[in-house]
Amino acid sequence: MGEIPFSPSLLLLSEIPLPPDTVFILIPLAGMLMVVAIVAIVFWYIARQKELQAHQAMRIREQEMRTREMEHQRKMKELELEIEKAKASQRVA
Repeated sequence: MGEIPFSPSLLLLSEIPLPPDTVFILIPLAGMLMVVAIVAIVFWYIARQKELQAHQAMRIREQEMRTREMEHQRKMKELELEIEKAKASQRVA
């Protein structure tokens, strides 16, 4: 089997002969792709910011719910103690 000669110059795009009208197609196409890429990056950034705000709001709500739950449990313990005291005072009387 004969080896296919490989030249590093095959990797250089500048050495590939292009028809002269190709530049008039590639430059506008590259410009449009650049605009699409910029718009995509901006929309991704905005969506990411909204996602971070939503997570932050969710954490705040969870913290408020934990605080309310702790207050509720504290009040329930206080009521249980009052009930115990009331039962104890009824037994004594």
